[in-house]
Amino acid sequence: MAYQNIEGVRVWGQPQEDALMQAKMCARTGNVIQALLMADHHKGYSQPIGGVVVYDGQISPSGVGYDIACGNKAVRTNLHVEDVKPGLAQLMDQISRHISFGVGRVNQIKVDHELFDDPDWKVYEAIGRKEHDQLKTLARNQLGTVGSGNHFVDLFEEVGTGRVWVGNHFGSRGFGHKTASGFLNLAAGRDFLGKAPGESMDQPPVLLELSSELGEMYYRAMKLAGRYAYAGRDFVTREVLSILGAESDFEVHNHHNFAWKETHGGKDVIVVRKGATPSAPGQLGFIGGSMGDISVIVRGKDSAENRESYYSTVHGAGRIMSRTQAAGKMNWKTRSRSGGQISTRQMLDAVRDFGVELRGAGTDESPFVYRKLQEVLEAHTETIEVLHVLKPIGVCMAGADEFDPYKD
Repeated sequence: MAYQNIEGVRVWGQPQEDALMQAKMCARTGNVIQALLMADHHKGYSQPIGGVVVYDGQISPSGVGYDIACGNKAVRTNLHVEDVKPGLAQLMDQISRHISFGVGRVNQIKVDHELFDDPDWKVYEAIGRKEHDQLKTLARNQLGTVGSGNHFVDLFEEVGTGRVWVGNHFGSRGFGHKTASGFLNLAAGRDFLGKAPGESMDQPPVLLELSSELGEMYYRAMKLAGRYAYAGRDFVTREVLSILGAESDFEVHNHHNFAWKETHGGKDVIVVRKGATPSAPGQLGFIGGSMGDISVIVRGKDSAENRESYYSTVHGAGRIMSRTQAAGKMNWKTRSRSGGQISTRQMLDAVRDFGVELRGAGTDESPFVYRKLQEVLEAHTETIEVLHVLKPIGVCMAGADEFDPYKD
């Protein structure tokens, strides 16, 4: 097996001590069957990003996190790179103007969707009319917005074929965040919309019995937020295809901050994956690298090691430098930063040298703050196979100094 077993935690890749400490804490809390770390792991809130915890009958709102069902969608278009390269700068300008990026943004295009008639909105009605109305209004206003942090809309060239792909990465936005914080409040005996006290990154995970009323309500709300995230990524993909004047003939759509009901070894379990992609045999996944690196389409293998991973793999390259380390500390009065290790010039030079037309982004998302995707993929060669390698040619993100509380 390619993984290490460190005090009961299965670890792929090089262990990061702070994330490993969190995984050990998760392994000791609740009815845990197994804790795991994928090769892109790094420290997160309560459960590490790139971390997987398998529970018997329990679900963890803090393990799923604030960006419920954050995920990736990629579609292959009928265009080739020579069709878009001459007008690439103008295309990226159109995408950055047309799609809403950034913290707290509302969509300039009002999107109606059958999701807003979903019966699971009754969960919020049961909590209270005020809570229901506030979250539903927020969800309507933000459907199809991308947010900030590491969330993106990209154009890719497939290596070897020259086919153009459209990809995006984001989640359930403010709706997912308020759902997560609301249920964490309820679990602590506070009002759903109450202000939570300061929380520690290293606090134990919050656990709910899935058979309890609160656990069942959270599970339904989480699934609704998941469908919302998928609807948003579908909308953005359609809008970008329209800008390109293109059609798609193949798509991959997956998410990585979620709790799944699954059966492993003949036992029904809850698998909480935070920043980890499901990889059941034959299952496709879109895994993004940094804006100066490749991304890939993968497929889960039918292998012993994939079973040992509880059918889980990486969701990206994995951060190795914090946002503050990279960009410095922000002075919000002067709107300036100091103490960052990465300059804007370094970032722009690196992205230009990789052949990318960039819109937005700050040094906290520069290629220097991530591992190389190939390195983390090599730790999972027994669990997944790479089907398509994608090289970014256009990257669109929120502008510098946009920090998104909904990012994974």
